[in-house]
Amino acid sequence: MGVKDARIIPADSVVTAEWVRIKCTYGCGGYGRSLTCPPHTPTPEQTSKMLSSYKHALLIHVDENVDIDNIVLTLEQECFFDGYFKAFGMGAGPCSLCEKCPKICTYPHNARPSMEACGIDVFSTVRKHKFPIEVLRTRKCKFNYYGLILIE
Repeated sequence: MGVKDARIIPADSVVTAEWVRIKCTYGCGGYGRSLTCPPHTPTPEQTSKMLSSYKHALLIHVDENVDIDNIVLTLEQECFFDGYFKAFGMGAGPCSLCEKCPKICTYPHNARPSMEACGIDVFSTVRKHKFPIEVLRTRKCKFNYYGLILIE
């Protein structure tokens, strides 16, 4: 599947912060271009409330050139079919299912917001659980991508 590492973590250890949403607004070319990006996604406050209704989450680490969004969706579906009916996944970065996002989602069963789009501080969350993550100083630096699946 391409997963480098994955860990079950307490859902209440997932960090949310207002600054993350601001970075989406004023630093990402995907802002407002898709229904899975702000301003169409839950705010950090809404995400915190949502997190409080879960006990665990699966934090997934992949290297670059691996489709984290597809992995998250597949694992979310597996969790659901295994009886975890509240399973909900979040990937990384803007949605790439459509070249141009329509007003009504063409793939509502496949589209998921990124952790960042929901105000999750990915750096703090993954560091808390001893995963590698650093600010990339050049495009030649090794990318680390993360996904999250909330489970009961």
